[in-house]
Amino acid sequence: MRPLAPIAVLVAFAAAPVWAAPPSNEAAPSVQTTGAAKPPPTPTKATPEQRTEAERLDPLARAAFWAREVDIDAKDAQAELGLSRALRALGRFDEAAAAADQLLVFEPNNYDALLESARARVGGNQGFYAIESAEHAETLQPRDWRPVSLLAVALEQANRDDEALAAHEKALALAPDNPATLTNLGMYYASHGQPEKAEPLLRKAAAAPGATAQERQNLALVLGLEGRYDEAASLERQDLPPDQVDNNLAYLHSDAQPIQPRSWESLKTVQ
Repeated sequence: MRPLAPIAVLVAFAAAPVWAAPPSNEAAPSVQTTGAAKPPPTPTKATPEQRTEAERLDPLARAAFWAREVDIDAKDAQAELGLSRALRALGRFDEAAAAADQLLVFEPNNYDALLESARARVGGNQGFYAIESAEHAETLQPRDWRPVSLLAVALEQANRDDEALAAHEKALALAPDNPATLTNLGMYYASHGQPEKAEPLLRKAAAAPGATAQERQNLALVLGLEGRYDEAASLERQDLPPDQVDNNLAYLHSDAQPIQPRSWESLKTVQ
């Protein structure tokens, strides 16, 4: 926004009295006027080096940094995407989706913005509203597993299970050794009462290069559902403190049903 022009201030002087003082030989003092106040300097974008450094900050600081960049230029794709990712990391999913959608107003085929829009809505358990963005992204890059995997989870959240399963299988066909596609299909089976189908997929995911604690914990969960508590506990102890392992095992021993509708937690590896 351009700064407003300075507003001139009019100062009213009292009217001269009826009588006048006798003329003086002294020269009238000079009146020194000052010019108009200078407008504040126009904000400038951060340098590429500053932007790279900002990505190393914590999510809250990143969100503040990219929000400033967006204020300077609402059409700045890097800034909008950076803001969306930072807000998503903070769990502010609606705002993250809005940041991505703002970029899509100017660039409706921006692939990264479509993915971010879908991720944010899936993260907020609003998968129905992620379907359009994920499908659009898939048409732009049909060989990329990421929009297909996002679409699969979005369809799950929309209770369109048959379509979700087909999308999970398609994502796995595109990236058969990827921990995320293996995990996502495995967790689909687990959440639909088929742990025996989930286990081999999750074992492969946990053994894949680049696998994280998330993959191991998903496998532990499924092993617990199958009643293999000792093996589940051994996996959990690789990543969790003893008290949390004990709580998880107690939960698995209970009658509670631990597999709930899909959340963002099972998609952490989708980037």
